[in-house]
Amino acid sequence: MKGNLMKPRKDNAFNLQEAKCNFMQVDKITLKDIGLFDNEESIGLISHLNFCKSNGGKIQLDHYLSNPLSTIASIEQRQNAIAYFIGNINFVEALTITNGTTIVIEKFFDTGFKRIPTQISLPAAYWYQFMSASDYSLLLYSLEHLILFYENLNKWLSVFENIKDNPIIESLVQKIKKYTNHPSLASLPASTKLQNPQTVLSFCHFFLYHYKNNTLQLLEYYYELDAYYSMAMASKNYSFVFPTWLENDTPIFEVSAAIHPLVNNAVDNELSLSHQSNLLFLTGANMAGKSTFIKTTGIVLYLAHIGIGVPAKKLALTLFDGLITNLIIEDNIVKGESYFFNEVQRIKNTIEKIIDGKKYFVLIDELFKGTNIQDAMKCSSAVIEGLQNLRTSLFIISTHLYEISDGLKGFDNIQFSYFETAVKEKELIFHYKLKKGVSQDRLGYLILEREGVVDLLKKITKNKY
Repeated sequence: MKGNLMKPRKDNAFNLQEAKCNFMQVDKITLKDIGLFDNEESIGLISHLNFCKSNGGKIQLDHYLSNPLSTIASIEQRQNAIAYFIGNINFVEALTITNGTTIVIEKFFDTGFKRIPTQISLPAAYWYQFMSASDYSLLLYSLEHLILFYENLNKWLSVFENIKDNPIIESLVQKIKKYTNHPSLASLPASTKLQNPQTVLSFCHFFLYHYKNNTLQLLEYYYELDAYYSMAMASKNYSFVFPTWLENDTPIFEVSAAIHPLVNNAVDNELSLSHQSNLLFLTGANMAGKSTFIKTTGIVLYLAHIGIGVPAKKLALTLFDGLITNLIIEDNIVKGESYFFNEVQRIKNTIEKIIDGKKYFVLIDELFKGTNIQDAMKCSSAVIEGLQNLRTSLFIISTHLYEISDGLKGFDNIQFSYFETAVKEKELIFHYKLKKGVSQDRLGYLILEREGVVDLLKKITKNKY
């Protein structure tokens, strides 16, 4: 980097309402392209990041992971909160609130128990236990889980209430303390001491008729806590690092040793883009690593804006207003729309969006696969030459049309990189390491031979079936 272009963010001012409402722009196509959600063919990244103990926590986690933030302050505060959870991960992991606990509590308030008297004597309590045995058994079981729930929340408070420099944690602490400080809760017995039916019914009366809404609200706060625990576990397990956020009027993205978090033994790569060099022209043979690299970049950018950390050794970037991808295009038989038509529409929608002057990161894999090579070359050149003028956005564009690179080398803001493929005795060797330049690989026919297609065709010609 040159001069003082990079200015790390130091101001930690934070607006909780802002963090809840403002998100970096992504659409469903982009989320599908980077593999965030599960589909019929594979488990999405979102499931691999799920370490929640409860279904409610998973719902809250999905919300966080589906809504990247749009202010540096909100992202840094989430990063900081996750870091505190990581620092106390063994303690939080040892808390014994399970999904079963939360389900029991929810069902407890939905069950139509026989009415418990407001003031119940010991003989009346024994009578209730005898005459409504099934209700009493479920009440006792539910109370045991309620006690466990409150005990664990108080344990969490004992550690996290001492954290004073993170609004997210401070807010969680304040909200949880508000509903755990009721005088009646101070006399909750240990679950192992619930032998007296009068005690059992008295506390069940309190929860059912006086503390239902408060307890259900505490469940919602626990789900937030559970989602942060999950993000901390994911960050720790995948060795994510928190990025350095830069305040700059023009976009910057500099990543070292980036890998796809779901690829075994992934080869890492680095990338540096800025408004001086804002477009990467990416080439390489099929299976050489282009698509995985593009998806990796998208995942790194996306997770950075979530605040969970990224699969890389180092990342420095500015805030982006949106992530747009054009990786997986399909035709629409019902509408009579061709593959090429949908490619054009996606490019058109992308251009209409990014000409607003905001910072976007645009990822395009294999421009114009849906038309003949001459059309594809002309269309691709036109699109790339036009897009490179938008210096407020960054682009990675991959293609098999190596020939068009000559016409693009006059633009000083276009980088040229490729993934090399070596051939040894007709075997392909993929290094998956990004190199400077333009690929000259022509391996389609070799792959056809290696897979036995050429021999089959010769057999057809010889035998003339």
